[in-house]
Amino acid sequence: MTDAKTQIDETVKSSDVVLFMKGTREMPQCGFSSRVAGGLNFMGVDFTDVNVLADDEIRQGIKDYSDWPTIPQLYVKGEFVGGCDIITEMTLSGELDALFADKGVAFSKDAADKIRAANA
Repeated sequence: MTDAKTQIDETVKSSDVVLFMKGTREMPQCGFSSRVAGGLNFMGVDFTDVNVLADDEIRQGIKDYSDWPTIPQLYVKGEFVGGCDIITEMTLSGELDALFADKGVAFSKDAADKIRAANA
């Protein structure tokens, strides 16, 4: 598991925003991954997607790395933010906007506002 942990650590630290997900940003393979990737795509966030279905060691390794049992998992500037429910709540409350702004991650505030309006 050391190789997977090293690979995960390097990925998390080398990209501003990383989403460990089932599938890819263009073709998510579960509803939860689709929800998070879709939101990030809609908001124009530049993120690295890691398809955990392509590597069983990464799939288990990311759960061990974060001590979080589910996928997807979002990392911003090397810090674990959460899974689908947490990201959804943060998007709807505006906390994700604040996190991105605080960390210097570019995103569309208009798109984030549209997501909130559609879910009001």
